[in-house]
Amino acid sequence: MIDRYTRKEMKTIWEDYNKYSVWLKIELAAAEAMEKLKIIPKGVSKKVKSKAKINVKRILEIEKNVKHDVIAFLTSITEKAGSEARYLHKGMTSSDVLDTCFNIQLRQSGDILLKDLNILLSILKKKALKYKFTLCIGRSHGIHAEPMTFGLKLLSHYQEFLRNYKRLENAIEEISTCAISGAVGTFANIDPRVESYVAKKLNLKIEPVSTQIIPRDRHALFFSTLGIIASSIERLATEIRHLQRTEVLEVEEFFGKKQKGSSAMPHKKNPILSENLTGLARLVRSSVIPALENISLWHERDISHSAVERNIGPDATIALDFALCRLSNLIKELNIYPKNMTKNLNITNGIFFSQRVLLELTNNGLSREFAYKLVQKNAMKAWQNNSPFYENVANDKNITNKIPVNKLKKLFNFGYHTKRINIIFKRSLKR
Repeated sequence: MIDRYTRKEMKTIWEDYNKYSVWLKIELAAAEAMEKLKIIPKGVSKKVKSKAKINVKRILEIEKNVKHDVIAFLTSITEKAGSEARYLHKGMTSSDVLDTCFNIQLRQSGDILLKDLNILLSILKKKALKYKFTLCIGRSHGIHAEPMTFGLKLLSHYQEFLRNYKRLENAIEEISTCAISGAVGTFANIDPRVESYVAKKLNLKIEPVSTQIIPRDRHALFFSTLGIIASSIERLATEIRHLQRTEVLEVEEFFGKKQKGSSAMPHKKNPILSENLTGLARLVRSSVIPALENISLWHERDISHSAVERNIGPDATIALDFALCRLSNLIKELNIYPKNMTKNLNITNGIFFSQRVLLELTNNGLSREFAYKLVQKNAMKAWQNNSPFYENVANDKNITNKIPVNKLKKLFNFGYHTKRINIIFKRSLKR
């Protein structure tokens, strides 16, 4: 991922130095286990640990010749650690190191993403409560439907990201496994107790059946979860983009005093952050299909998944980390315009009370079909003539014969649409 969309903490996880450091931890943990089992001489792991140095440049130089990253790594460690290093990797295969490390890196990344989600959830919750009873129009198909509140709109996104938090926790648990089972996963050349020791040491679970690799359905779930989170980001970003349109302007991205909106048009203030988040969401989702396709490998292993994971591992997690951070700041600094929400509520002359009138007519004896026709006729009149919906129905004798005018007026009450907002908030904020 390019630096423009990269935050330092997440980037560090995917740098070569961290990767090789994890490899060394795995090898040393395995060596400790073998010492305890008297498979290799006592003290090997301690001596190697004291002398070993991670030299990324040297490892890459060796790899140019040997064309194998794990061999290059072990050769580099041996150059510094001396003869004791020959006991490293005993009975192991490359995938034992690579796959266990990849899972650790995904878990490290996932932990950062959980922190990101916690920050976003806190901001969404605070904003939702602040605008709990701020009236706005609800829209379906992009068309005015019935009144709701802006706080309820935000609460919907809060709940979605709360589900995403739980999904990510589960996905992290799914990929937190360790495989130290040797070639084709039979433990022919390594004691299963070594795997158990390494797993416990690194706070992982053992992989029950690892063939020669950790099964990729685990990783597919992880990347699919990232894709779902990205889609949730896009849903909220798209809502902001719609609400910032000039003719709507119920919310607006923060615009700095020195900020420029267009190279050609000085008046422009564009929703660039929301649009950027839409693009980043596409990028994160693009990792899902390759992750799913990685499940189907030849026999006990091949490396068709390798190049894919070397790319989607860092790219998807780095992009999502950046996107979550950007979304949190966007919502925190979002300009919200309740007056424009009220203005937009009124532009359709109250036709959103149509269902209330419909229901009251049916309560007073009219068939639903006939009542619907009466209300729809008056609502369409309000649309076409820009006339008040209430006056239209109040002048329709077919309606006032069933609903007296004094009672009819009471139906046009915004409180009717907000009377259960507290119930929704109460059941949604139990976290």
